[in-house]
Parts: sequence; structure tokens; C-alpha cells
Amino acid sequence: MFVDYTRESIGIVVENDFDRVRGTHVRKHLSSIYYYMFQDVHLTVVIGFGFLATFLKRYGNSSVVSTLLVVAITLQWATLCQGFFQMQRGKIHVSITNLVHADFATLAILISFGAVLDLTTPTQLIIMAICEILCFATNEYICLDILQISDVGVSMLVHVFAAYFGLTVSCVLRKNRPERETVSITLPTSDLFAVIGTMFLWLFWPTLNASLAQGDAQHRAVINTYYSLAASTVVTLAISLSSLLDNKRSYTVQIQNSALAGGVAIGTAADMMIYPFGAIIVGCFAGLVSVLGVVVFTPGINRIFGIRDTNGVHNLHGLPGLISAFVGAIAAAFATEKDYNYTLYRLFPARTPMVKTPDYWNLEHHVGNVVPGLARSALSQGAYQIAALGTTLAFAIFGGLITGFVLRLSLFNQRRRNNFINDEV
Repeated sequence: MFVDYTRESIGIVVENDFDRVRGTHVRKHLSSIYYYMFQDVHLTVVIGFGFLATFLKRYGNSSVVSTLLVVAITLQWATLCQGFFQMQRGKIHVSITNLVHADFATLAILISFGAVLDLTTPTQLIIMAICEILCFATNEYICLDILQISDVGVSMLVHVFAAYFGLTVSCVLRKNRPERETVSITLPTSDLFAVIGTMFLWLFWPTLNASLAQGDAQHRAVINTYYSLAASTVVTLAISLSSLLDNKRSYTVQIQNSALAGGVAIGTAADMMIYPFGAIIVGCFAGLVSVLGVVVFTPGINRIFGIRDTNGVHNLHGLPGLISAFVGAIAAAFATEKDYNYTLYRLFPARTPMVKTPDYWNLEHHVGNVVPGLARSALSQGAYQIAALGTTLAFAIFGGLITGFVLRLSLFNQRRRNNFINDEV
């Protein structure tokens, strides 16, 4: 009733005007540009995150089935929620890029689930997904369309939002916590399946961060993510294999989480000019912070707020996401046309000159078909990046509080506490 195809989806080609700057003036169909990226993102969401929660001995089957069910529901619901903010003539126009955005929304849901696996029923997970997507789509619209920030790897919009939304819901539902801690024990085989999910994510994370970038920015996103992931993995394994941490379970958890921290930490700045050495520094720092999160920060937070972060979302998504937000703000504050050429205005549309100004006419002469911007300065753009982080945290925390209280209603809270994380249902 509300959705229709875009022009690109019915055979009308689109033209990337910025290609003229690089001397490669070509016409391409949008689906040919984005389809393979969408395919990889889809694979990452379903298999990568679908297997991450299989480490729980009695929850292996449920984690995969719940993932598939919620993904199937959320993809459709996200299309509507995100599309209502972009309607034209009463219709939501859908192309491959809309599917990628819906996948990212679904990714947020799966991240949040990691903080509430032992507190919720399948019905509660669905209700949580419906509520979270409403908050997610609203925050995404404010950050991208109103604040006009850059977050190509969605570290702020997805990872930070999802982590703190899930942790807030977990805090509200802490009374649902199972009385018997042993229900969450693991087995070597279940841990192995979870590591398979980690390996899928590790391999495809460069695509995850680069899927919505274009041209030279997409190349940078892949390269920066590649090196940041490698660096965080080296730091994680170096610490985990040392004598500092003599705990087999802790070692496995770090492999499943901290090895991926570099991919999250570089996300916001993935398409920016931070250079390979910068990406390696970010990855090393993210790996270190994530491991410290497993050992020090998260146990303390869990104890204070009564949370049990079952899947380590704070270590993998929350802390590295915060790092990414600040790295992106710093990179944006130092971005100049000298470094980026005219593609600077594709990365930061708000920095495009205002209409009918000398700078605008100069850019129009070199590029053509330029959409006027707000003529923001580099420092101003960096400040807006930080403002978007504050907005994201506000939506995550307040949205999580409201959702948590909804899930506590007797209508949805109908399962015995000791049976949450097993396959009995």
C-alpha cells in the first residue's frame, strides 16, 4: 500500500556527477553498484550475528531460529519506519540501497538482543524489535537529514545505539534474571559455532563499513577497516594468550568480541583520510579497550546496574562505538578540500557552499548539478558529529527505558524465570 519502486528499479539509469572530477564519466545502473554490497551485508547480518549467540549450551537452536524470525520481520518493518521519513507523493520508493539501510536497522536489533538473551521470551524479542526500530529510524533521520553527519560504517547510528538500547532494556528487566546462573554454561562445540560467526563478521566487516560509500571513499573504507581489524585482532590475541589472563572462558569471549572491535571503532571514519597508520592505531586502541571491558569495565557495570551482558555487546559495540564517534569527529574537524578534492562535499554535504555564492558557482563549474549546502566549517562539522553522538545516546537510553517497561507488562512477561535461555520452547 505504501511502497513502490524507485526510478532505478524500473530501468532508469543514474549518473554519478562526481565521476567527472576523476575523468571517469560513466553511467551505471544503481543495482549493479550496490547489489554485491547488499549481498555481503545480508550474509553478515544473518550468518555472522546469527551464530554469535550459539555459545550458550541450551540456547543454540533458539538463537539461530530467533535471529531468522526477527530478521524477516524487522526487514519489512524497517522499510516502513525508515521510508516514512523519505516519502515522496505519498509513497516509499524502494531500491537496493533501501534494503541495505533495512539490513543495518536489523543489525541494530541483533546487537541489542545480545544484552537480553537470558531475560526475554521470543514474543518479547519481537515486541522489542518493533519498538527499537521506531527509535532507530527517528534517530537516524535526525542525525543524517537534520544534523547531516557522516557515519558511513554506522558505528554511532547502529553500534552505539544498539548497545546502549539493549543494556538499558536489560537493566529494566533485571528482575527477570534467571535464579540459576548455570543455565548459561557453554560447551566447546557451541563456542566453536560462535567463533564461526565471528570469523564471518571478521571477513565481511570491510564490506559492512564500505557498503554505502561511493568511489574513492569506498576504497578508503575497505582499506581502513582491513587494517583496523587486523590491529585489534593482534592486540586481542597478544593480551589473551599472555599470562595476564589465565581463564579459558575469558579467552574465548575475547576472541568472539574484541577481535572485531577494530571494525566497529573505525566505522564512522572509515571513508575519511586517516591513512593506514591511523587505522592501525585506532584498531590497537579498540582491541585494548575491548579486552579491558571484558575483564574490568563490564563486570563492574553489570554489578552496579544489575545487568548481565550475555553476549558482550558493551565490549564489542558500545565502547568501540564511542571510540569511533570521537575518531570520526576529529577526522571531520581536520578535513579539507586540499585532502579530499571535490569529494569532500559528498562525504560532508553540509559543507557544500550556499547557493549563489562564489564558492558555489566555482564548485558548480567543476562538478555540475551541485545541491547547495550549509557552508559549514570543518570545526563545525566535527561539533555536529559529537552532537549526533549525544542524540544517539539519548534515543538509545530513553527508548530502552520505555521498551523495557513495555516488556514488563504482564501481557508479554509470561514465562518462568529459570527457562529463559534454553531450547525448551
